[in-house]
Amino acid sequence: MKEEPSKMNDVQQAINSDDIPLTDELVVSYLQDNPEFFNRNNSLMTSLRLNDEQRGTVSLVERQQQQLRQKVYGLEDEITQLMSVANHNEQLFVLYSDLYLRLLDCQSAEELLDCLHQATTELLSLSSFKLWLVPSDNTEVAHHSLSTNDCAGVMQNRLTNDEYYFGRLQESEQTLIFSKPCSGSVVLIKLTHDEQAVGFLAIGSEDAHHFDPRMDTLLLTQFKRLVAKLLHQQLAL
Repeated sequence: MKEEPSKMNDVQQAINSDDIPLTDELVVSYLQDNPEFFNRNNSLMTSLRLNDEQRGTVSLVERQQQQLRQKVYGLEDEITQLMSVANHNEQLFVLYSDLYLRLLDCQSAEELLDCLHQATTELLSLSSFKLWLVPSDNTEVAHHSLSTNDCAGVMQNRLTNDEYYFGRLQESEQTLIFSKPCSGSVVLIKLTHDEQAVGFLAIGSEDAHHFDPRMDTLLLTQFKRLVAKLLHQQLAL
């Protein structure tokens, strides 16, 4: 009598199973395909002992509890970091909001630059602030925050295709903008009005990692638009 195909397959599988090496992948695959395995072998959950670097040997249940605790600790750290970032962003938002009101109250270009310099060096605790303007016959203002050197090359090199530059500058660029070499990092903020470039703001930090290309620019975008508009009004650029 001819055997049924299913029985023949079972026999063939049993014969071939001895030739298949038992690997981690096969065990994992089996457990994934048979989630009831530990329900059928409940005692294994507590009797199986696993090596632990800190505690010697632990049961499978203890190992699972330990991993869950570590995951909880990791999530708590992430939440703490997110709360810290959120608090920092809230402080920045309040600072920028107050600054906007102060800038709008300025009655002259000198007062405007005084406000920008104070906000940068005192409120934000940054090391330096400079404004470079594209040369114009209408620009008649003297202020210690104005960069009087020819920084057209810096603007062309750093801001031709970008609205911002974050990071380190060459020593020659530092000297042109700040009139001295500056350690640390800077942000260059391109100022435009009616789609025409009018200059850039340069803000320096003694911390080499403070200004990073990954920084968010949402608040800076609003800030630079307001400053460019007010400069245009005060200086008739």
